[in-house]
Amino acid sequence: MVTLEEFKKKYSDKCRLIGLDLGSKRIGVSICDEKQLIATPLKTINRNTLNELISELKLIIHENDIKGIIIGNPLNMDGSSGRSTQSVKDTSQKIEEKINIPICLWDERLSTVGAFNLSSQLDVNVSKREKKIDENAAAFILQGAIDFLNN
Repeated sequence: MVTLEEFKKKYSDKCRLIGLDLGSKRIGVSICDEKQLIATPLKTINRNTLNELISELKLIIHENDIKGIIIGNPLNMDGSSGRSTQSVKDTSQKIEEKINIPICLWDERLSTVGAFNLSSQLDVNVSKREKKIDENAAAFILQGAIDFLNN
């Protein structure tokens, strides 16, 4: 895995990226435009097997000419690593072994809360908010990363 700083140096040309929010039951997926200005929720994938996830990601990457993956890193509020952090790192490494594009971890603290609050400000009803929370969290993660890349 590369750091976002390394990614920024190596891939200064603008390209499309996807963001992932790796949950224990569902995985939120978001995508950004070629100019890396706006992250948009794409879909939610039910977490079944790693092979199914890899197949789904390869399809998204191929269809959208994706050049990198940003994965939310669930650090504790104090910045330390917890069980979820190790699980995300392990899954990220497995994805990286099967998919040959750069993968970066991005601090995702409060991404789900942020995504939920943003959708409540947009007057989206609670059941729709909960249904889309994973992909909205992925967009929140990806937006933070592309904002960093653009500075």
